[in-house]
Amino acid sequence: MVGSGVITGAADDDPSAIGTYASAGAKYGLAFLWVAPVLLPMMYAVVYLSSKLGQVYGKGLFDAIRDRFPRWVLYPMLVGGVVGNVIEAAADLGGVAAALNLHVPLPIPVIVALAAMVVFAFQWFGSYALLRKVFRWLALALLAYVIAAVMTKPDLREVLRATLTPRIQLDAQFLSLVVACIGTSLSAYIYTWQSNQEVEEEIAVGRRHWWQRRGASRTELRRTRRDVLIGMLFSNLILYFVILSTGATLHAAGRTEIESAAHAAEALRPLAGDLAGLLFIAGVVGVGFLAVPIMTTGAAYDLVQSFGRQGSLHDKPRDAGLFYGTIAGVTVVAVGLNTLGFNPMKMLVWSGIVQGFSVPPLLVLMLIMTNDRRMMGDKVNGPGTNLLAGGTAIVTFAATLFLVGTWVL
Repeated sequence: MVGSGVITGAADDDPSAIGTYASAGAKYGLAFLWVAPVLLPMMYAVVYLSSKLGQVYGKGLFDAIRDRFPRWVLYPMLVGGVVGNVIEAAADLGGVAAALNLHVPLPIPVIVALAAMVVFAFQWFGSYALLRKVFRWLALALLAYVIAAVMTKPDLREVLRATLTPRIQLDAQFLSLVVACIGTSLSAYIYTWQSNQEVEEEIAVGRRHWWQRRGASRTELRRTRRDVLIGMLFSNLILYFVILSTGATLHAAGRTEIESAAHAAEALRPLAGDLAGLLFIAGVVGVGFLAVPIMTTGAAYDLVQSFGRQGSLHDKPRDAGLFYGTIAGVTVVAVGLNTLGFNPMKMLVWSGIVQGFSVPPLLVLMLIMTNDRRMMGDKVNGPGTNLLAGGTAIVTFAATLFLVGTWVL
């Protein structure tokens, strides 16, 4: 059974992330593979904290922030979260449309609009149970990248050496891609989604009131750790194989610049075979239809919770107007951004950079909350969790500082 952690992990590998990883692989080849194992513990730390917060405290991320922090802390986080989700959703819709456009003879803006309508229809008319089942099946689309990478027949000794030996370049382009990879793999929208998934799962079994959802046993938290670890391993595996497939083919052939994940798929076809290219496209489309509703719903969670309003995928649209209205509004804006003529690849990478800058402050807030006994009772973090999450906050903050430094200098 595919758990919520795998759904979150799959959503983390959205078209924006795939485009970013493909760009890194094409630009720097296998030399970028070391990023995957370095990011894995950080991915686990942030998703586990958000999952634990939702499970133990019984509320979604921004509901918890509203309870714990003053409004001058809450509202900037809200603006950053919603803006990041809108940009990411727009980039992902564009990525899906670009991939489909390789085989569907329609203008990309038309495909963007049609894809957005399909996604929104599922959110508006579908039940939470239906969405969860669809998301679980769509998550499997990412396995296409593993198959595509194997078909490129990379040099295994070089792959192992590049995985275990970090090669770092202190220039703006390299650091931009590092921060973009951090931003897309630790995207703020997955914190919101995972914490609210815990709440939605509780509502699904009849615990609609906050007092019914508060608290979790140690057995439940062990199960959560296992579920999150499996999900992040899955997500990290896809990250690794996207870089591997593009690094072993595009970079090796001197094709170091790509404009989109769809462009990467087309470039792969003459180098690794038609099937590899088609699998790459299938992964982009499948995970795009998974990630976009998670982002638009995430923005809705953030907004309604910040203003103390109710909103759940278990609610009918007529009973949660602000929640579903926000989903509709974010979807419309995301579609609109795709009509402004932005370069698809730059939009994908910049969405990752935006997410990267929002990671450290949100992670610090989650650390404070998950160490607050008023919120977590006796389920506050242990030293290991604090060390891992604190280290992640420091690393992500340092990476963004280095990037800003390269811009200034």
